Amino acid sequence: MKKQFFLYFLIFQCFMAQGQDRLTGQTFATRSEVLAQNGMAATSQPLATQAALDILKKGGSAMDAAIAANAVLGLVEPASCGIGGDIFAIVWDAKTEKLYGFNGSGRSPKSLDRDYFVERNMDYIPFTGPLPVSVPGCVDGWFEMHKKFGKLDMKEILNPAIEYARNGFPVSEVIAYEMSTSTARRQNLPGFAETYMPGGSAPRKGQVFKNPNLGNTYEKIANGGRDAFYKGDIAKTIDQYMKKHGGMLRYEDMASHTSNWVEPISTNYRGYDVWELPPNGQGTAALQMLNILEPYDIRSMGFGSAEYLHVLTEAKKLAYEDRAKFYADPEFNQLPTEELISKEYAAERRKLISMDEAADSYPAGEIEAGNTTYLTVADKDGNMVSLIQSIYAVFASGMVPDDLGFVLQNRGQMFNVKDPNHFNVLEPGKRPFHTIIPAFITKDGKPWVSFGLMGGAVQPQGHAQIVVNLIDFDMGLQEAGDAPRMRHAGSSQPTGTVMTGGGTLNLESGFDYKAIRELRKKGHTISFAVGIYGGYQAIKFDAKNKVYYGASESRKDGQAAGY
Repeated sequence: MKKQFFLYFLIFQCFMAQGQDRLTGQTFATRSEVLAQNGMAATSQPLATQAALDILKKGGSAMDAAIAANAVLGLVEPASCGIGGDIFAIVWDAKTEKLYGFNGSGRSPKSLDRDYFVERNMDYIPFTGPLPVSVPGCVDGWFEMHKKFGKLDMKEILNPAIEYARNGFPVSEVIAYEMSTSTARRQNLPGFAETYMPGGSAPRKGQVFKNPNLGNTYEKIANGGRDAFYKGDIAKTIDQYMKKHGGMLRYEDMASHTSNWVEPISTNYRGYDVWELPPNGQGTAALQMLNILEPYDIRSMGFGSAEYLHVLTEAKKLAYEDRAKFYADPEFNQLPTEELISKEYAAERRKLISMDEAADSYPAGEIEAGNTTYLTVADKDGNMVSLIQSIYAVFASGMVPDDLGFVLQNRGQMFNVKDPNHFNVLEPGKRPFHTIIPAFITKDGKPWVSFGLMGGAVQPQGHAQIVVNLIDFDMGLQEAGDAPRMRHAGSSQPTGTVMTGGGTLNLESGFDYKAIRELRKKGHTISFAVGIYGGYQAIKFDAKNKVYYGASESRKDGQAAGY
């Protein structure tokens, strides 16, 4: 009886996942795309989108608006992002007609190494508390990118976030849910409850939430620049707080932090150039997946078919084995990135895929060379910013330094401390493997789509699915994000831990049950979930009509808006 009920429920969900009756539109689109000529912003929270638009209307650049939106998101979506975390971006500069990549990730404390955990018989770095904290790279990223592409004064850019922090804002639905599900596990960590649990609990939907301490911190940054954060009172407060509570991050780690401009990497998929950032991030995996998929006739297979979902899953497994082995800080390793994203390497890896059977596991590739909350903004001048920023886990380490109003990231948890020879082994002053990745698509050397989505290990899988939706299935920008997604979990993890048995293929509601039966026959273990692969935002540029298209998917509280 329970199985029969579950089947009926699943079928009902599949029907409900379709876009509701509309006069126009496509199967999965929940709303029309947003169209505008002068500027566009798409973020995961409407207040952040509106802040970005206000900056654009004042004559600010796409970068100015992106920073303003990010600052607001750090306040209104504190479980996901904030200045205690890291930042990455891909920027299209209309003047030079070139893409620029930015890596704003922080490093591990110089006083912490693998021996600390070996001596204590610890196989993994804890998820919460002081030990997984690495240097926050966000603020330095703001100022570095602003120096290159900004127009307005930083005081004006940060003012909307400062005003909301002091006067308060109503907490939106999905963010309220995320906050409520994670506060209990962190409420006893120093400074957390005082900041994020007013009255003893997480704010509910519609409750006006204030964070005046964060407003004061933003004001110090606006007035004193990046040094106010890395060399001033803020850095000293973090140092004292970490010493008091058993952490290893120190003032010297903050003061020596630097960001990097990097060359984006790309592959051509059916005539479109898809761009990602090189390691220590995982964007390489999205390019590897697309290279493996390209020779298949995806269009004929059809969206949601068993054949498509099968090859997509197997391509993911292959790419993620390499992800577990090779992706790490390039300053500490000789990484074979060029080889990993080559068509020749993809052809060799593709030979391992059977169309009839799901693999339990694949070996990572053998390469001889070397041993080794998303938002997007576009402005009236044609500049486009693809930016992602995160504190890693929901509410991250849970460590909130005294009176600063933000939580420190737990990105250091991604380091491997079991295998001393692993590329991503913990070493002093090293950047950890990173999950957050922005993306960009160009066509014939011109900007086409700036996009990204949230969700840890799902991101390369999500990027590949968005590209396929747009190019193979001819979906519009909104439908490409609203369409149901898969997420395969298992196989090798970034820490080098191996899970056998082929992992689990998680499917959102909206896939046909006939396809699901066929996938099970091929040996896939299927699980179902709703709305956990979200956070897609995108802007497309129509060069012919000089019009921006904006999209913000339905899984989050977000908004795309233009003028």
